[in-house]
Amino acid sequence: MAEQKRDYYEVLGIDKGADDAAIKKAYRVLAKKYHPDMNPGNVEAEKKFKEASEAYAVLSDPAKRRQYDQFGHAAFDGGAGGTGGFDFSGTDFSDIFGDLFGDFFGGGRRSGSGGRSGPMKGSNLRTSIRITFEEAVFGCEKEIELTVKETCKTCNGSGAKPGTTPEACSKCGGKGQVVFTQQSFFGTIRNVQTCPDCQGSGKIIKEKCPDCRGTGHTPMKKRYAVEIPAGIDNGQSILMHGLGEAGTNGGPRGDVRVEIMVGRHPIFQRQEFNLYSTVPMPFAIAALGGEVVIDTVDGKVIYDVKPGTQTDTKVRLKGKGVPTWRNKEVRGDHYVTLVVQVPDKLSHEAKEALRQFDALSGDTLKQAGKAAGDSKGNEPEKKPFWKK
Repeated sequence: MAEQKRDYYEVLGIDKGADDAAIKKAYRVLAKKYHPDMNPGNVEAEKKFKEASEAYAVLSDPAKRRQYDQFGHAAFDGGAGGTGGFDFSGTDFSDIFGDLFGDFFGGGRRSGSGGRSGPMKGSNLRTSIRITFEEAVFGCEKEIELTVKETCKTCNGSGAKPGTTPEACSKCGGKGQVVFTQQSFFGTIRNVQTCPDCQGSGKIIKEKCPDCRGTGHTPMKKRYAVEIPAGIDNGQSILMHGLGEAGTNGGPRGDVRVEIMVGRHPIFQRQEFNLYSTVPMPFAIAALGGEVVIDTVDGKVIYDVKPGTQTDTKVRLKGKGVPTWRNKEVRGDHYVTLVVQVPDKLSHEAKEALRQFDALSGDTLKQAGKAAGDSKGNEPEKKPFWKK
């Protein structure tokens, strides 16, 4: 009895809705893991490699994938209207195996036809800035200092000593890439890798510039002003285009990405564009009503508390939150929780006054005794809780 094939999506470990990039990425991982060249003599690895390759050949082809989704494996064994007889014809493995063999044999990934001899964008730089909570809310301007690779003024970026010029690499003929062939499970594959002699530049420098030592770049310290927009949050970044390192062979400059780290605030907590805080409310004001002072990012405001306000009452201060990124005039809200503040120290006079108040407003100090007493109103015997 023939062994039942596994579902192709299960083989690659992907969902049925996976796009082409996800399919290719999943197959590349499996191909690298189970390739016969990486597992010589391992029959089980070769079996898994063939299984993954067959799954990729089907799912990477839109027409075959539609057939498989409709009929399953029967689409390729002559059943359910399938054409029968699976093969790998028409499947392009070259880009994947170009990468794989570069990994196996120490080469780089394939690049464009010109290697690195054409214009190349300069490297991007990353840095970070720490700002206060208030600066994040209202925005600010900060200055950063970076060490940036600039084009060497002595050799104008050629890397060669003044009066000399780089020569074309004899190994790659100035192309920056070399071509080699490799036998694989699918036959002979033509692969391209970065030239190991010139590192993809296509040029060999025999007499290096004394200032940049042949790199074509010299490090320089630069200061940049960074405009931090109102409403930015912790962990977000600002991208400054064209302020990174100089490009090669006339390529554009790289970019600078600045990560923002926002300090914590002792009073306010932030959730998106809203702010939250807790404000203590004296008992007398909670009972009789009155004014409390609330701290906001705009300063102190007076809020009129209604008589009988309970602890944990929520108050919304509309438009007192954080400005939105698109329009700093549009702001979130500030939500305040009012918490009744119980005094921990009272004078004798204050205690007597509080007892009189309690007697006039429900006599709560004696309610427990009355509830537990007998029908005649006698109070129960008081015993320590550890005695039964």
